[in-house]
Amino acid sequence: MFLILHFCLFFVFFLSPPPLHASSPVSVTLTPQTLAKSGDPIQVQWSGIDSPSDLDWLGIYSPPSSAHDNFIGYVFLSSSPTWRSGSGSISLPLVNLRANYSFRVFRWSRSEVDQSRMDQDHNPLPGTAHLLALSEMAGFAAGGGPEQIHLAYTDREDEMRVMFVTADAGVRTVKYGLDRDGLNRAAAAAVGRYEREDMCDSPANESVGWRDPGFIHDAVMRNLKKGKRYYYKVGSDLGGWSTIHSFMSRDGDSEKTIAFLFGDMGTATPYSTFLRTQEESKSTIKWILRDIKALGDNPAFVSHIGDISYARGYSWLWDNFFAQIEPIASKLAYHVCIGNHEYDWPLQPWKPDWSSKVYGTDGGGECGVPYSLRFNMPGNSSERTGTRSLATRNLFYSFDTKLVHFLYISTETNFLPGSSQYDFIKQDLASVNRKKTPFVVVQGHRPMYTTSNELRDAPIREKMIEHLEPLFVKNNVTLALWGHVHRYERFCPINNFTCGKIGSNGEYLGGLPVHVVIGMAGQDWQPTWEPRPDHLKDPVFPQPERSLYRGGEFGYTRLVATKEKLIFSYVGNHDGEVHDTVEILTSGQVLSGGVQDRVREDDDDHEPRIEVSEYSFSWYVKGASILVLGAFMGYVIGFVSHARREAALRKNWTPVKTEDN
Repeated sequence: MFLILHFCLFFVFFLSPPPLHASSPVSVTLTPQTLAKSGDPIQVQWSGIDSPSDLDWLGIYSPPSSAHDNFIGYVFLSSSPTWRSGSGSISLPLVNLRANYSFRVFRWSRSEVDQSRMDQDHNPLPGTAHLLALSEMAGFAAGGGPEQIHLAYTDREDEMRVMFVTADAGVRTVKYGLDRDGLNRAAAAAVGRYEREDMCDSPANESVGWRDPGFIHDAVMRNLKKGKRYYYKVGSDLGGWSTIHSFMSRDGDSEKTIAFLFGDMGTATPYSTFLRTQEESKSTIKWILRDIKALGDNPAFVSHIGDISYARGYSWLWDNFFAQIEPIASKLAYHVCIGNHEYDWPLQPWKPDWSSKVYGTDGGGECGVPYSLRFNMPGNSSERTGTRSLATRNLFYSFDTKLVHFLYISTETNFLPGSSQYDFIKQDLASVNRKKTPFVVVQGHRPMYTTSNELRDAPIREKMIEHLEPLFVKNNVTLALWGHVHRYERFCPINNFTCGKIGSNGEYLGGLPVHVVIGMAGQDWQPTWEPRPDHLKDPVFPQPERSLYRGGEFGYTRLVATKEKLIFSYVGNHDGEVHDTVEILTSGQVLSGGVQDRVREDDDDHEPRIEVSEYSFSWYVKGASILVLGAFMGYVIGFVSHARREAALRKNWTPVKTEDN
């Protein structure tokens, strides 16, 4: 195999256009050449570049036989402080793609900029005509065990699913138990994978986007006792074992439900690539890890409502995403619903006339395949793609905690009356025992309500209000949570654009769902709000009365429900503090977050509704954040990105108008 790879490298090197300075002894060295696990850094050092240019760049390739244009990512050599000397070094954390890496140094001049080859930010992709140097190969040590470990609930309360990825289809097992030193129970994992031919369009089915996804293993830990901490590891003696992780099993007798919820997070990369990646996702993970530390032995789960990795056909970004969330997803069940960037492609089977501008090419040709195979949610919903591709799964499902019924729906597939999804939603909501489970939370990707000037989705919002909202209102849905718009916005309890009745103290009297848009977890394509007719270019637009809180900051939300009330809070990433809260009684009354608390986006002087310390699981949040931040930074050290993304990390929001959500 190594002989074949070296032959391919010989072929690529010697049949490429000659470097500008063929006599220049440019060299590239790698330290170390063998890494242990994803996230470990490699130092790339170069020397001998004559007349260095600020456009000289380092290409990152996996597998090493990839064509020059098919890089994983790139970094300009000028990011090294010593680049002007013709020598320098860059440290890059790498994700295990189950294939070796190599690095190539290229010379690129401004006269060679090709305006027809742009990345998503309309920056020209670097040229590959002048190769200066090629590194040796680097890779990951064998026997390191599975990676990309993530948990999920099943249809049974006494089970927990664990999924992970390896380089081969060999037998893998999960060993688990109540004692870290006594993992005396075991379950074999099923294994599956998808192929390039399963992709529906480019770039997912082309060389530039496709990389081998490895083998996806799926095991279920059964007969778990309620509310107990279980320890587990996955792997095999031959292929190696993971480190030991732990989770709290579900507890149907618990008097509290806790969840962390958000949409549109994506993943951060330490390099530029064909698409924008989501630097702010690191902060979201950092603060959730802080909160997990404060949980103690309280069960909780994560809900990510669409636009998961933003891979969009560049498959290594899925690997990057799962490596990034593993510190969370190996501890808490990680639940998802499908978004446009996992699914949409030109020939998708359900595309009625009114949706011609709604459903486009946002999935990058993946047509839901990686999403369907890399996750396994409760239920058995699926839709055929109409191609040889695998059926799309994980579309709609539900599960209960003791106090909250959670329903996930798909806004990308048929939800109209007569569809299997509509029938499921109707039956599911009608079957909830509200005496036992007083709160109902519905989650989907594209919002039913938003004051964003997102014109492309207007037809689907109309259909959702016409057909789904009556089901929500009839069945007294407590919360409806949405992503897609990359901001936070909370509405009054609402039906057909009309707020519910208000009591004498300004509280809403209940009976209508509170809609909240929570797509602010990482993606920084920020849509603008609905413009005023006489100020079309003004970035601060009117806030209608139905919109009680609008925020442009990245973050996530926390849900804490007791038998008396549900508390839903918006946590900002710049400080980890609560910036908005709504409290809803079992009767449906909204005790805070009502009209008396209405906060506009441009109101900089408002105070958070509820301090973090009011959560019983968060008394230790501030202290825990210091400990967790250190552990987190150890895991993601080196996951840094370009200065052009830094504006997204500032407290003040800079609007970027786009229809690409």
